[in-house]
Amino acid sequence: MQRFSNKVALITGAASGIGRAAAERLASEGASVLCTDLNAEALTETVAAITAAGGSAAAHAFDISNEEQVNNCVQAAIDIYGKLDVIVNMAGILGFHSTHQLDLATWQKIIDVNLTGTFLLCKAALPHLLETKGNIVNAASTASLAGLPSGAAYSATKGGVLAMTRSIAVEYAKRGVRANCICPGDIKTNMTANISMPDDYDYDLLGRISSITGPKGPEVVAGVIAMLASEDGAHITGEDIRMDGGTLS
Repeated sequence: MQRFSNKVALITGAASGIGRAAAERLASEGASVLCTDLNAEALTETVAAITAAGGSAAAHAFDISNEEQVNNCVQAAIDIYGKLDVIVNMAGILGFHSTHQLDLATWQKIIDVNLTGTFLLCKAALPHLLETKGNIVNAASTASLAGLPSGAAYSATKGGVLAMTRSIAVEYAKRGVRANCICPGDIKTNMTANISMPDDYDYDLLGRISSITGPKGPEVVAGVIAMLASEDGAHITGEDIRMDGGTLS
């Protein structure tokens, strides 16, 4: 399939995990992809993999919680490719903390990256998406749909992303811009592999975040992102797509 021929996508979190899988998937279907992340070194690996497979990609390292850097990132996509059709907001941080021990600085950092960063990129990209009748795919989570033990900050951000995405979808629907969320759960990524739990964590609660069939790789999420961002998703906006192997079923 070449659903993204002559399309330009800006993907955050593209250095690893779901962001990288999405960049590779959209590029394989013809998109020119600006791969972005805070990790410049790992970004070069993503771009190298895409170009080696015959795709078109460039890298731009930036901090999604910094408004000036976000604006510069969007402008870089315009400077390189001349337009912007799709943004895929996958940059994020995850942390497990006992709520009564969660310090304000940690709370604020998670909010700044996951929620404020997503807002900043949507805000900066929307004028360009209005020109191309483009669309947005944001990263929510199963944590936005059900309780995540010791995940108050992360859950708050993902619930906020989900509500914000629905608001954007309604606001811009008549102007030709779509906005949707994915809600992954139990996906194997570097972010989930390197997590530490609080000392008082109740491991009996792990079943609440474990899929029936076991964890899957980020490529299963990338396929859904590609569907939502393509014309196959033309009649889908304001939606959240849950991919969790039956965890919340």
